[in-house]
Amino acid sequence: MIVLFPTYARRLAGENLWRATVAGMVTRPLPPTSRRRVLALAVLRRLLDLSDRQVQSEVFKRRANAFLFQRVAGEPVQVAIAGRLLDIGLTDRVGHFQSQIDLDESTLAATNRLSYQACLTGPDHLGDSLLAPPASSGNPAGGTIHLIGAEGLSVISDIDDTVKVTEVANRRELLANTLVREFSAVPGMVDVYDTWLRAGAAFHYVSASPWQLATCLDGFLHACGLPAGSMHLKLFRLKDSTPLRRLPSRKRSKRRIIEQIMADFPGRRFLLVGDSGERDPELYAAIAKRNPRQTVGIAIRQVAGHAPAFKTRARLERIRRRLPPEMMLIFTDPTELARWSDQAASRGL
Repeated sequence: MIVLFPTYARRLAGENLWRATVAGMVTRPLPPTSRRRVLALAVLRRLLDLSDRQVQSEVFKRRANAFLFQRVAGEPVQVAIAGRLLDIGLTDRVGHFQSQIDLDESTLAATNRLSYQACLTGPDHLGDSLLAPPASSGNPAGGTIHLIGAEGLSVISDIDDTVKVTEVANRRELLANTLVREFSAVPGMVDVYDTWLRAGAAFHYVSASPWQLATCLDGFLHACGLPAGSMHLKLFRLKDSTPLRRLPSRKRSKRRIIEQIMADFPGRRFLLVGDSGERDPELYAAIAKRNPRQTVGIAIRQVAGHAPAFKTRARLERIRRRLPPEMMLIFTDPTELARWSDQAASRGL
């Protein structure tokens, strides 16, 4: 099985080419009777005190199955994109693959989103099925590449507790919101993001949510009306963690990803949106200091966390005072964010 991650393409300076990233992972579902699968489901059921009805629900089955698989390393992958059939190479030791390809601008005219397919090309698959009607044995998967211009506004957004209700600070609620309940949007954020989209903004979702949820999260964005965008998530393996550990955890990789996006688009301006639940404020402030010309604002949604609200507010105020005036907004109600962004737009930011 192939899952393709939403990515982006950028125009190469001085050339009639776009450089696009294709990325995804190859997995094999665990058999229903697999010992690993049975034990994992039993642990989740006990931790969340799930009823038989909840265990049999479509939501739980879909989310749990996203984590219960074997990663397939060393599998050759091929993609069909813009009329070309390309070998991407082999999956790495955790079943992931990523490659950059250059596309002629004339093939991408009048579009800002490119769809493509990928398939496995090992001896058990039919790689050449991609340029013909897909054959089931070719195991094709569809993906999206967002074409982003050299100039304009880009929104780099966290997901958990920024646009999606997750409750990261409460481990039991985190697991329930991840595995049992339908995803729900933070009230008011869809309207703000839609306004930015209609004004021409591009979106990058950089989150510590695990890659296993990429398809579920992409579906959530579409279902609730949040703008589509490239997705940059976290490598997570069940054997490296326990169900009690919080799934999202901020690491240096998040900073590297954001700064790589900014480096790929040196002529664009960036608005960084996150929440106070973990380390977004400190991370974004560090990025703004390192990239002052490109960073036009930081918006932090204050949420309930491990610390009392007054301590969280004091922490955020200390960070804000170290930044240029009006650079950082701390908000609880998205209407505050809407007013702040309108004021920034009126100043030409």
